[in-house]
Amino acid sequence: MLLQNIVSLCKERGTNLAEVEKNSGISKGTMCRWGKNTPSVDKVKAVADFFGVTVDDLLTDRDTDEEAATDGTD
Repeated sequence: MLLQNIVSLCKERGTNLAEVEKNSGISKGTMCRWGKNTPSVDKVKAVADFFGVTVDDLLTDRDTDEEAATDGTD
């Protein structure tokens, strides 16, 4: 879920994983392994800061959040 959310944010913001890694101080290719390995909290925080979102935003299922936002409970 974490890696999927980051990839989604990259698409929305017109960037890519390599740029996020470079600007977040993360070694090249590290984030690709996050689909199988658990990253350290400080690296997740660095990525969240890069995108201007919270760590929770990166860890939460974005599809569920979008569905809840459009549930029509106005």
